[in-house]
Amino acid sequence: MITLSSVYKSYPGRGVVNRVLNDVSLTVRPGDALGVCGANGAGKSTLMRLLAGVERPDRGRVTRTMTCSWPIGYSSAFQPSLSGADNVRFVARVYGRDPVAMLAEVDDFAELGRYLREPVRTYSAGMGARLAFAVSLAIDFDCYLVDEVTAAGDQRFRDRSEAALMARRERGTLVMVSHDPDTLMRYCTSGALVWGGAVTLFDTMADAADAHHRLQRMAG
Repeated sequence: MITLSSVYKSYPGRGVVNRVLNDVSLTVRPGDALGVCGANGAGKSTLMRLLAGVERPDRGRVTRTMTCSWPIGYSSAFQPSLSGADNVRFVARVYGRDPVAMLAEVDDFAELGRYLREPVRTYSAGMGARLAFAVSLAIDFDCYLVDEVTAAGDQRFRDRSEAALMARRERGTLVMVSHDPDTLMRYCTSGALVWGGAVTLFDTMADAADAHHRLQRMAG
């Protein structure tokens, strides 16, 4: 499981502190397929980074009893001055994978061609997302965190991404952020809405999407 207990998270602004999450508690259980929706800037990606351990809360506690990917699509997990291939080799060694075999898998899936040997800092956002997605799939995590990655690349890559995510969902745990409610409802069975610093859980993704649309209409 991944559990957030009374978590607070803020970021400093110009003369003000922007509180993004306020006393949030939730649990992601093995086998869950949780879709996260909310307006731009509501804190969806912050929530994902806290679940992954990429960031720490200001207050509260995050505990994990299952392995968890970094947010797929979050290319900042890589060392930008190294090539994509060097980053793959480093990650392979961290997770006990054979670097040669893992590099071949990533090369085949990400389809970056010669750019795999170029520094990651030269990548476009889409290329970074493709690399992060391919590297994440090469590791057997208990829980996969996905942040809008299915929008990266051409239709062929998106089709392969969707098939791979569906396969991971069948045998593992999935937490997904997307601005597209149809995408969330295709992958996810339960939902979460991030709004006003709070995270509200729903039994179905459709209920979470409906609540999100109502709040959007009210705000507009």
